[in-house]
Amino acid sequence: MIVSTTPALEGKRIIEYKGIVFGEVVSGVDFVKDFAAGLTNFFGGRSNSYEGELIEGRENAIEEMKHRAVQMGANAVVGVDVDYEVLGSANNMLMVIASGTAVVVE
Repeated sequence: MIVSTTPALEGKRIIEYKGIVFGEVVSGVDFVKDFAAGLTNFFGGRSNSYEGELIEGRENAIEEMKHRAVQMGANAVVGVDVDYEVLGSANNMLMVIASGTAVVVE
């Protein structure tokens, strides 16, 4: 499955547009990660725990989007965009959405 942020794929011809496809992931940030991130915020530096959550959320959302594209009969997704949001009363939930256009290329 080819996944690209561009609207076209160089060297490939889009022969069919299947439609917009999404992959959504909502995950909670647990107490330990929140505590570790708080220490990083206090002492400075990068928060590996939050970075890991972002990476895992993005990868899972893209995989979900690819799975749904295959179910639509596509072999590529173009125009991919990834968005991040925090949810929950304590902002302790991370939502990642990957979206694009499912297509068939030759």
